[in-house]
Amino acid sequence: MKVTIDADTCTACGLCCDTCPDIFEMEDVAVVKVDVVPEDQQDCVREAAQSCPVECIHISED
Repeated sequence: MKVTIDADTCTACGLCCDTCPDIFEMEDVAVVKVDVVPEDQQDCVREAAQSCPVECIHISED
């Protein structure tokens, strides 16, 4: 699984970082800290994507 954030849409609310701190961190906007999401973090990433108020987190199940 890969995850990306649409920086143009992100409002920097921090919810993804609170939900899944091993994957996301806050700079000016949220950023992804890994190239490939480890299996043990995939449910956390899905939860963060579903919780994002502006739907800027995009998951690729490659």
